[in-house]
Amino acid sequence: MATASPQRRWQAQCPNCGAPVEFASAASASAVCSYCRSTLLRDGDTLRKIGTSAELFEDYSPLQLGAAGRYAGASFVVVGRLQMAYADGGWNEWHILFDASADRPPRSGWLAEDNGSFVISFEAPLREPAPDPATLRPGGLQMLAGSAWQVASIVDATLAAAQGELPHPPRLDQRYPVIDLRNTAGEVATLEYSDPAQPGWSVGRAVQLADLQLTGLRDASGATLQSKAMPCPNCGASLEPQLASTQSIVCGQCQSVVDISKGAGAELAAYRQNTGGQPQIPLGTTGLLALNGGTPKSWQVVGYLERCDLPESSEDEQTFWREYLLFNQMEGFAFLVDTEDGWSLVRPITGAPSNAGSKTVKHQDKDFKHKWTYTAKVTYVLGEFYWRVKREERALVRDYEWRNGTRLELLSSEQTGNEVTWSHGRAVEAAEVRRFFSLPEDQMPALSRDVSSGMDQGTMLRNIVIAIFIIVVLFALLRACSDDECDRYKSTYGESSAEYQQCKRSSRGSGVGYIGSSGGSYGGYSSGGGGHK
Repeated sequence: MATASPQRRWQAQCPNCGAPVEFASAASASAVCSYCRSTLLRDGDTLRKIGTSAELFEDYSPLQLGAAGRYAGASFVVVGRLQMAYADGGWNEWHILFDASADRPPRSGWLAEDNGSFVISFEAPLREPAPDPATLRPGGLQMLAGSAWQVASIVDATLAAAQGELPHPPRLDQRYPVIDLRNTAGEVATLEYSDPAQPGWSVGRAVQLADLQLTGLRDASGATLQSKAMPCPNCGASLEPQLASTQSIVCGQCQSVVDISKGAGAELAAYRQNTGGQPQIPLGTTGLLALNGGTPKSWQVVGYLERCDLPESSEDEQTFWREYLLFNQMEGFAFLVDTEDGWSLVRPITGAPSNAGSKTVKHQDKDFKHKWTYTAKVTYVLGEFYWRVKREERALVRDYEWRNGTRLELLSSEQTGNEVTWSHGRAVEAAEVRRFFSLPEDQMPALSRDVSSGMDQGTMLRNIVIAIFIIVVLFALLRACSDDECDRYKSTYGESSAEYQQCKRSSRGSGVGYIGSSGGSYGGYSSGGGGHK
């Protein structure tokens, strides 16, 4: 027997176990019994079992059923969850229910995870035929709902588990395409083909959890995270991730990279890696940074990557650089990137620039000019990451620049598999990096490594001419006599420099050696697929 109340709530008994199942909205079509996990469909005033949800895997999301917040002036409560899975990871989509107003009934929405941050989106009717997913390509353009969208990711996903109250009956264990699209207005759209005859369409924007005035979040204390501790599958040492969003962690004892995306208690996949260098900014270091102006906020170094490019010609020079993954509890993630060209501070953006794929792209009313296109490879990692780090993970990178006097802004796209992510940021001085993290003064030479500092343009031009002359005269001799393929880094930055040591490790460990360059990366974002919603 069902009961209703003036507050819109509707309650009935689970036909499988008899437990009470409550609906916050009389318009909701389905729910999952919290006792027996039966998937229930509303059929008039009764509930009918249509399946059984798998058990949710423990992912330590800060959200939970019953959490409440505000968005665009309206209050909402979290009433349900879909836990999605695909080949390279998974993500949560939280069903949120907004209060009714004088002129409209309760409104459903979704609060979904997106590249280490969050997006609120709303379902809408698609008044035109949805494209065949087989015709879409990452980075391609698609006209839908009157807007031009860039395809950001294409995955074959499965609804692994469901919880609470849902607007549609969940299609469990059915694999179907999910397409993410982004536009120049900073919007995110999703096409999901669980029903090929009528694909779902939703549109939303990125949000900061701090702006949602959330209450009722999960306890984020150390005791909660400590329960996620697990043994390294290679050496048995304890792995104790400190972030709720971590999907990969590096063992501090054997340096194995461990995939923990399936949560505590699951079988852990891992791979060993060669010994790498120690970051100049140690893991755990905290500093005050202003990403794009505004008030500086506290950011902590939680991950470290060493990367190199894979040039097309063995006649060219190879470039090595380092990226520090930064975390702020309310802001999400950003990257501090250390390259031959200097330091930069970047983070993934929600939308996409206009004219993507051309020599000049526009973002925030600025024209960014193309500088480099190259393939980047991850050679070594330390710490924790919100995506699943793969062995020798590769990405196709396109870097762009915008200059105004001394100000340099950077824009970068990275394509890994069927996912394209854009990042935006600015160049920063080495002295600024030292101040950010209160590093010792004697570390400045290693941080800067700027061989051109103090040179005026005339001196630099004269040195370039001399260098070209020397290279032309001695090229054959150098190729024949040199027994150290990383001599360029040794002579330029010194034997103890990060570039020289990274080159030596790469030559020994991966066999790619000193084989060419297309330029250094500013982008600093490599999702490996695990950063999807």
